[in-house]
Amino acid sequence: MLEIRELTVSYGEKLVLDRFSLTVPAEGVTALAGPSGCGKTTLLRTLTGLERPSSGAFTGLEPSEAVLLFQENRLFPWRTAEQHITDVLPRPDRETARRWLAAAGLEGEEGTYPAALSGGMARRLALVRALVLAEVRRGWVLLDEPFAGVDPARTESLMEAVYGLGLPVLLCAHEAHTVALATRRVDLDGPPLRVIAEPRA
Repeated sequence: MLEIRELTVSYGEKLVLDRFSLTVPAEGVTALAGPSGCGKTTLLRTLTGLERPSSGAFTGLEPSEAVLLFQENRLFPWRTAEQHITDVLPRPDRETARRWLAAAGLEGEEGTYPAALSGGMARRLALVRALVLAEVRRGWVLLDEPFAGVDPARTESLMEAVYGLGLPVLLCAHEAHTVALATRRVDLDGPPLRVIAEPRA
């Protein structure tokens, strides 16, 4: 179980997390639902050690084992779609890479570079790269707006892959369709980030 206790994070004078607390079960997919800019991304960055809180703590999640999918795709322009997957595997494995590319609806794009992918295709590639790395690390999976630019049918298919990992997932989203696919949802507002409705299935 992830226990977040009294986390406080600020950027200059802007208070983004103010003694924020939340308990999240270490199973299934928990959707953090809230408007853009409320502090969801800062929370994920803090849980992965990219931001240091001025106070508070969390337990039940090891930052070095967690995988974070950023809002930006962060794809390497000089690596092909297939290489983006094999690069995060312990050993290059083209069969595994092609299986995940197929899960993302990217069959036939193995040799394609990011510049030649549409926005939705690039997002799906970034997502499955994160899922492959999570499969290797076996820690928490933190997804920041993972389905931006992805159509509902593809979103449902990819959520099946997310559940298939059998790992605890914390997912930030504001699309009702995405939130509805989660095991449970937590409604948030801010800044500073605050819970306006406790976790519910």
